[in-house]
Amino acid sequence: MGDIYDGAFRTILNDCRQLIIPVINEIFNETYTGDEEVEFFPNEHFLDQQDEADQRRITDTNFRVIGKTIKKYHLECESSLPDGKIAIRLFEYDAQIALDEGEITEETLTVTFPHTAVLYLRAYKKTPDKMKYVIVTPGGTVAYDVPIMKVQTYSLADIFEKRLLFLIPFYIFSHEKRFPKYNSSEQELEKLKAEYQEILERLDDLERQEVIGAFDKRTIIEISSDVLEELARKYENVQKGVGDVMGGALLETEARTILNQGISQGIGQGINQGKNEAKKETALRMLKRGKLTLEEVAEYSGLSISEVRRLSELQTV
Repeated sequence: MGDIYDGAFRTILNDCRQLIIPVINEIFNETYTGDEEVEFFPNEHFLDQQDEADQRRITDTNFRVIGKTIKKYHLECESSLPDGKIAIRLFEYDAQIALDEGEITEETLTVTFPHTAVLYLRAYKKTPDKMKYVIVTPGGTVAYDVPIMKVQTYSLADIFEKRLLFLIPFYIFSHEKRFPKYNSSEQELEKLKAEYQEILERLDDLERQEVIGAFDKRTIIEISSDVLEELARKYENVQKGVGDVMGGALLETEARTILNQGISQGIGQGINQGKNEAKKETALRMLKRGKLTLEEVAEYSGLSISEVRRLSELQTV
């Protein structure tokens, strides 16, 4: 199960890399503007083992931010109960990341450890506010904190005010304990659906303001749907209720994309013809998915209900 959340974490980070900048600012008290370059490094490492086969380790993220200065970061996403072992894994990763870029000058080895943090998707009483490395060396003791971001502690207001849009796919974790109530009460479920409708509307506003692009918005919605499907798999009403809200937004986004493509293509062959073909293609895709009524397909595609009905009949022939 954790692999699914790790995969979602890596996907949004790699596909929408600039969204991590506000998260870095929040965790490490940085002042990045968002114009910095984010450069990724391989997340696969092999730990050297004497007299044994090297052990393969996969980090969640390994990247650097290039601004006025260059800093390297290592973030891990965790959904399980703290057990003390993650600190060991983190240090193993950090040491290997540092060693991979170590420099040797006249028999002097210099290694630089990354700035490391953990994003906990679930917060328990045992979840600390920070971890700590204490490294005792013959030359002295080095100690520093590894900060922890508890995703569940951030409200929607926090997320949008601080531009922590990266956290939206995992926001559903803050509702996990109330899934049984949502699943058994239509009234309670409507409140949750309304909250996700608000998320979509606020994302639309940010797209209109050009704070995020259409691709970023679509990726956030898609990954949110994937995380919801996994987390609520035992709660059919929750999965379907919120899933339909998010699915409708994806279809609408896809509709706009297809229409824009049709308009562009229509420039060369007549604008009206291009628009009409794009609308038909949009409607056909929605009909194939079979999740919307004919009226909804007509609304999203811009076709009349009679045209949508005719396309639907042609599909069943």
